[in-house]
Amino acid sequence: MIEQILAAAKQQNIELYRIVESVRETMECFFVRRRLDLKRGTETADYEVTVFRPFEKEGQKMLGSSVVNIHPGMTENEITQALQSAYEAAALVCNPYYELNAGVKEEMRRSDSSFAGRSLEENVRKMAEALYAADTSEQAFVNSAEIFAKHTLIRILNSRGVDVSYETYSVSGEYVVQCVSPQDVEIYHDFSYRDAQADDLRREVEDALADVKARAEASTAPKAGEYTILLSGRQVRELLSYYLSRSSTGMVYHKYSNYEAGTPAQGEEITGDALTISLKARDPYSMEGVPMKDRVLMEGGTIKTLHGGVRFASYLGIEPTGSYHCISVPVGDTPLKELKAAPCLHIVSFSDFQMDDFSGYFGGEIRLAFLWDGDTVTPVTGGSVNGNILEAQKSMTFSKERYRCEDYEGPFAVRIEGVKVAGC
Repeated sequence: MIEQILAAAKQQNIELYRIVESVRETMECFFVRRRLDLKRGTETADYEVTVFRPFEKEGQKMLGSSVVNIHPGMTENEITQALQSAYEAAALVCNPYYELNAGVKEEMRRSDSSFAGRSLEENVRKMAEALYAADTSEQAFVNSAEIFAKHTLIRILNSRGVDVSYETYSVSGEYVVQCVSPQDVEIYHDFSYRDAQADDLRREVEDALADVKARAEASTAPKAGEYTILLSGRQVRELLSYYLSRSSTGMVYHKYSNYEAGTPAQGEEITGDALTISLKARDPYSMEGVPMKDRVLMEGGTIKTLHGGVRFASYLGIEPTGSYHCISVPVGDTPLKELKAAPCLHIVSFSDFQMDDFSGYFGGEIRLAFLWDGDTVTPVTGGSVNGNILEAQKSMTFSKERYRCEDYEGPFAVRIEGVKVAGC
């Protein structure tokens, strides 16, 4: 198929291009309670072709681009027409000129994931066993689940010699936990792993079942006011995504962010834990074929690296690193038990927790939280959180306990002081 695309590009005199081939094999299983209701496998392939077109506008050199998706069922004429349309569309995109990254053909990079040594069906089976291992009660249980195992082969090549390929394995899914008494409550959860042990998912489900029991008992919202709050699990990753996003070359080039190497992103006076964040190379290459490696994003609250693709890195005059989505953060020194020793509101579930990368505001509607007053704990539901990381960042305290998911490994919880909570 790639040969057909290259032949069609040559016929249209397209000299600059990038092709990303994705070949996927999946196994999908759907469960109702513990019963397997449906199982299906798929094999697909697609080709994302980016066509580049250099031209001049008002004496300035430009490089337009347009993306088209090619499918194996397309005829030679359809491929040619698609590339011709993309080449014409590229002339309407007025980006300042930059050079595509150059490279050479390299050997396939095989995955070292623990999922790689097993069939997709075996990966689903093992994760299903882990998911249902904690499902032992009739009061709170997993009422449905979907588990997807995937094996993907990626090949990236461009007109400047890049020809690299690698494989990935993943297991992801969704499940709903339900508690029927004292009120009937359901809570949705999802998960995604590139590499994991079954116990990782088992522990998540155990926590989810405990939380849905507490949600069934919760009947009131916290009183409106200012709280010391605890965020945990996935919410910590979302909170720290602020620094990941604002350190991207696209944000910096468009002046949405003032970050550069040496910027004290966490503020001048840090009274809590100083942040060190590492960028983790989840894949060996970016979708542009740029080799990726682990890098230090922040150290002691100070920016060390800007990350991004070829275009914006070229505009800023820095090394293209590829865009990162996975981060690692050292755990803190404070056990979770100590974080809860002083009065606080631990929000364990939001209807939709959001982090605004432009303003720094974070929050969402509270689905379940635990109000700790130092002696007792009360489950609450309702109300909402509205905080700003620019105000909170200097005094954040991170837990000693660890949490990991597909794109984050670091502290399980963070304590933030002085956050506004709308309640009853």
